[in-house]
Parts: sequence; C-alpha cells; structure tokens
Amino acid sequence: MTSEQVLEKASEYLPEKEVALLREAYEVAEHAHREQYRRSGEPYIWHPVQVAGILVELGMDPNTVAAAFLHDVVEDTDVTLDDLKKQFGEEIAMLVDGVTKLGKIKYKSKEEQQAENHRKMFVAMARDIRVILIKLADRLHNMRTLKHLPPEKQRRIANETLEIFAPLAHRLGISTVKWELEDTALRYLNPQQYYRIVNLMKKKRAEREDYIGEVTDDILEKLGNMNVEAEIHGRAKHIYSIYRKMVLQNKQFNEIYDLLAVRIVVSSIKDCYAVLGTIHTLWKPMPGRFKDYIAMPKANMYQSLHTTVIGPKGDPLEVQIRSEDMHKVAEFGVAAHWAYKEGKTVSDSNALETKMSWFRQILEWQNDANDAQEFMESLKIDLFSDMVFVFSPKGDVIELPKGSVPLDFAFRIHTEVGNRCIGAKVNGKMVPLDHQLKTGDIIDILTSKHSYGPSQDWIKITQSSHAKNKIRQWFKKERREENVEKGKDQVEKEIERKGFKIKEVLTNENIDRVADKFSFTTEEDMYAAVGYNGITAAQIVTRLTDNIRKKLDESLDAQSISEAVEDIKPVEKKRAKTSTGVSVKGVDNLLIRLSRCCNPVPGDDIVGYITKGRGVSIHRRDCPNITMEKSDTRLLEVEWEQGQDKQKNYNVDIEISGYDRRALLNDVLQAVAETKTNINAVAGKSDKNKMATINMTISIQNIAHLQRVVDRIKSISDIYSVRRIMH
Repeated sequence: MTSEQVLEKASEYLPEKEVALLREAYEVAEHAHREQYRRSGEPYIWHPVQVAGILVELGMDPNTVAAAFLHDVVEDTDVTLDDLKKQFGEEIAMLVDGVTKLGKIKYKSKEEQQAENHRKMFVAMARDIRVILIKLADRLHNMRTLKHLPPEKQRRIANETLEIFAPLAHRLGISTVKWELEDTALRYLNPQQYYRIVNLMKKKRAEREDYIGEVTDDILEKLGNMNVEAEIHGRAKHIYSIYRKMVLQNKQFNEIYDLLAVRIVVSSIKDCYAVLGTIHTLWKPMPGRFKDYIAMPKANMYQSLHTTVIGPKGDPLEVQIRSEDMHKVAEFGVAAHWAYKEGKTVSDSNALETKMSWFRQILEWQNDANDAQEFMESLKIDLFSDMVFVFSPKGDVIELPKGSVPLDFAFRIHTEVGNRCIGAKVNGKMVPLDHQLKTGDIIDILTSKHSYGPSQDWIKITQSSHAKNKIRQWFKKERREENVEKGKDQVEKEIERKGFKIKEVLTNENIDRVADKFSFTTEEDMYAAVGYNGITAAQIVTRLTDNIRKKLDESLDAQSISEAVEDIKPVEKKRAKTSTGVSVKGVDNLLIRLSRCCNPVPGDDIVGYITKGRGVSIHRRDCPNITMEKSDTRLLEVEWEQGQDKQKNYNVDIEISGYDRRALLNDVLQAVAETKTNINAVAGKSDKNKMATINMTISIQNIAHLQRVVDRIKSISDIYSVRRIMH
C-alpha cells in the first residue's frame, strides 16, 4: 500500500477529522525518515506506511494507526517523545514508547538486550494492548522483507518470530497474522521442507477443490431445506501447521487428512448447533473429534464448533461452524474489540478486560523476576506453552500450562489455598501433588489450617510461573531470618570455593554496591534472596569479586612487562618450534602455547599475549578475548615460523548446520574422511524445526587445508552453512 491508499482505506471507516490526524502523523514520519533507506534500497518511510496499512486492514482506531506511522521516529531519528506528546498527545506518545527498543542502554550480551526489549514491550502491552498490535504489524512487515538480510540474521529473526511473536498472535486470537508469521518463519528456518510442502499442496489443489465443491453443494442443499442461510468456504491448511504435524506425529504428507476442511458461517448461535446436527445426519461423525468452543471458548476468545466426519468419498472431512461475530474474532482476535466503531473504541471493554485478564499477570511477573531473561522464561512458560483446561468443583474453568499439577491449580484459585494445600482429588480420587492434570479434570483441593506451608520441593514440581512465584514469596516472608542465615552461609562458602578471603570480599562498600546492582534494599534482603533460591550464591559472588579479579588481572602493568618476559619459563628453542610453530619477534626461548579459545592455525593472523606464569598465549587477532578484554601493553608481535614441520596438526572447531535428514551425519563424516583429515570429536543435535547442528573438532595443517575440508562439507546436499567457531 502507498500512503494515499492507507489513508483512503482508513477513510472508509474513520471520519474526516481522524483521517487528517493520520495524514499529519504520516507527514511527520516522512520528514523524520527523509534521508533513511532500508536494506532493500527502498526509502525507510515505506516500512511505517506498510505497518499502518496492516492495522488499517484490521480496522484499528486512529491513535493506533497514527502511532504505527510514528513507531520508529524516536528510535531512529532526532524526534523525541516530548515532541510527540506536544504534537499528538499523551496516548499516541505512550503507544510509540511501548514499541521503541532500549537502544541507548549498554548490556552485557545481545541476549540480555533482546530480553530487556521484550520485557519493556510486554509490560507496556499489559497497560495498553494496542502496543503489541503495532509490534505484531511491525514484525509481520519485517518478515515479508526478510530476504534482504544476511542468512544468519534471517534465521535469528525467524526463530524469534516462532518463539515469541507467532505464539503471541495466537494468544491474542489474530489468526490472519499468526499463520503468515509462522509460514514465513518456516521458509527461512527450513526452506527445503517449506518448498516441498508448497509443491505437494499445488499438485493436489485441483483434486481438493473439486472435492470441497461437491461437499459444499450437499451442505447448501440440506441447509436450504431448513431455511438456514450460510456462507461456506474451503479452509486452506497452512504450511507451518502441516509441517508441525509431519514432525510431531511423524507423518507423511499424504497421511494428513485435515487438509480437507470447510468452514460454515451462519448468523446466530442457534443456527450453529442446527448446522452441526445437519452435518452429522449427512455424514458419520468420527468419535472423539467433536469440540465445542462455543460453550467453552479458548483463552484467546476463539469460538467455533469443530467436528470431523467421514465425507462422501470415505475420507475424513473437518468442519468448522461459527457465527459472523465469532468469525470476526477468530480472524482478528483482540483487534476485533479494538476496532473503531461509531466514534469509540472497544465495543465491550468490561468483557474484554475479563477475557484478557491474563495480561495482568505480566505486571506481577515483572515485579517478581530478578532480571529480564527470567521474566521472559516466565512468560514463555505461562503464555506460550500448550494449555490444559480443568474445572473447579463449582464448574469454573481454569486454564493452566500443559503438565500442570494440583498445586498449580491451588495457587491459581487463591494464594492461601495453595499455601495450606495438603492434598488433592482429581475426578473424585485422591492423587499425589505431582499428578499431571488433563483437560476436563475436576480438581478438589484439600486444605488445613494446621499446614506448615509450602515445601521447597513444590518449586520443582509446579509448572506455572504464577505458582512458583507465590511459593517463593511465602518463603521470602515466612522464613526471613532462616533464609538470611542460610543465604549468608552459601555466599561465604562460594567465596572460599573461588579462592578468595571472606573478609576481603564482604566489605560494607562492596556489599552495598552489589545489593544495589541487584535492586536489593538491604544486605539482609540480598542474603534472604539467596536463601529462598530467588538468586544463586554464584551470581552474588561473581559480582562481589569482580573488582578484585579486575585488579589481579591488571596487576601486570606496562612497567612490569619486561620483568614478566624475563620470568617466563624458558624452553629449548627446538621444542618451542615443534610444539607450536610460532616465534616471538625479537625474543628467543619463551614458553609459547596456542590458545584454546580460538585455536589459531598456520595462515591465521595472530598476536601474542603475555599471561601470568603461563608464558605467551597465541590468539587469532579477531579473537574476542583479545579485542574485547586485553590491554595493549601485554600484546606481542608473533609470527608463524618458516619451514616448520608440515606433519604438525592443529585442532580447529567447526559448526555445520543443515536439514536433519537420514544419514546426514554419516555423509559429513565420510566427506571429512575423503580429505584425509582426522576427527578428534563430534557432537550433533536437532531442533524442533528439523534443523541439525553438528559440532566437530578436526586436525588440520594450515588454513588452506581447513578451506578444502569446509568446501567439501558444503558440497553435501542439505548443508546450509559451515563456520569456524571460537569459545
């Protein structure tokens, strides 16, 4: 869509005044991004225009669409949040802030930065759900243009999309966005399987269309006799869902029967059940394949009747039956409730608040988590995992993560019910507290006023973050003195284990610094957190000793370098040559060793680093341990010796990525053997997307030898990349 097409589409449901607001937002964004371009070569403004276009297609309110036009100006231009507040008001500025990354803060790692970005986004989303709608539209357009990025970045973004954004779209019920995110991510994570499924679907398309046409005629004829009006469509099975079924259930494409499906949309709930009866009289239903999501909606507000019948040709046929309102929610989810209607947003805000109450848990997890990565793990467990639906004795439906136990249910009912739990009945029978619950179970929790409270083992057996956090809070509050004493003891033991003196480490100044770093108010709070497993003693001690370790590392300064060189244990020159093949310029008889972190080999650009008591360590110049941490005063110029023993071998670690097919590892091992290269170690694994990763340590003579091995491996079918790795 062009900007004019977006505004024209918006004018179909927005009054002229609101369209003028969108035009103003576009003009501000266009001016701010005027000299910026995307990797594809397109002007940068094209991206926010497409994001706004996706939200207009969902019928979103004007403030959300305006924020979509402006969502990157704070992060990527000189425009500030205060500027947006003055021109567009608090609400639009808040939405833009919610999707703006934390780009100006330095983090220890890429993972920590990404986790913190996600934490900020989810907390903003808990306060206003429109934040995530903008973010989902932003991610959807980025996925559509992913081909312009390097392969490694494509895989990282696609994997993040499958882990976080697609499940979130599912949780919000926005199936149109969810399916496109999943299919596009699969295209970059496993292109071979993606295009294989696409080709198989194309081959059978005509056959499927004829079959669905025949089924549709039969249904319409029968419904016409009942005076029930309905729209019937063939439902296309999405590529990622087919792929998941093939992987998880180990099925071939021709064994997946629900490729054949129809969707029937009627005007009322009463007609939904009438159509269901008609379908079951036309064809025989398959046992155990009927689901009533109208009486019991999914957590994302999805409602429909699902049934599978034996169709006219004897093949299973899946039928979905829903009303027009249900269909709108099924396609657009929570966005359907935020759609702009009659001058106001959210047609039923109270109902929406109730249905989306699980978002409030996000703020609770935010307060309980020690860091952003722990927060994201909690989120993945409770929001993105598969769910089970169980009942209280009164018939209330409780949603819990798959694998939950009665304790998870008890703490979800009420914190005190969990704290005083002494047993549980499932479907009228006593069960242990670690009994795994199944959908449809009726749970009755037994409590006692004389209970001693939670056990530490409960943290291990519960599955929901909600229950784990409540148990930790109990230990935090009820056993504070015991936890303080226990935590202090663990910290002191960890200090001694690492070879430091307790008195040198546990100074008041050092303790205050670390307590503040982890946001503890007092020293006792820090020890108590260690005592109830809120944080590990190792994490605390690492921070307590970082300054001491830094001083020890810097004790060998520029003035003492010459003394250090003299103190390095001399070795026979002949031995130095045969053991490493490296010499230090201008200095003889030094103990030299090749660093294991980067495993340099002849042909690599290398540098020497003077260590304390271990001679000169040889690194590749691009080794992060040199470029990130080491002082220039301790670096020495070194070179590979001429005429060295050509039979000398050097270990190199490589990582091989490819599609996990049968005999892949065998083909790789055979290819390496053909190059007359010794393999010292090999390990492999496969992820849920059928992506294989093989880590291998090989013995090579020089960089040219390594290149021959890499080229041979890359010639194997289904191998995507081969790279040299550092530790």
